[in-house]
Amino acid sequence: MAALAWLLIPLFAVVGAAIWGSWASRNKTIGDVAELAGYARFRDAMERAHPTTPDSARAEREPAAAAGGVTTSPSS
Repeated sequence: MAALAWLLIPLFAVVGAAIWGSWASRNKTIGDVAELAGYARFRDAMERAHPTTPDSARAEREPAAAAGGVTTSPSS
């Protein structure tokens, strides 16, 4: 009877490893598709919240950018 108990220990280990292996290799692409769709909705919402302005309007609001830019580091 004791020999049977010692044979059951590796059998349980193999069954546990098979269950863990099947769980670890499951198909995870469903979650990725949902996350990518959520990210696309987020990008669309951000584009609607902050519309881009034409370059001419941007130059009127930012005269430094229209004049060629201002360098912040001293030139030597």
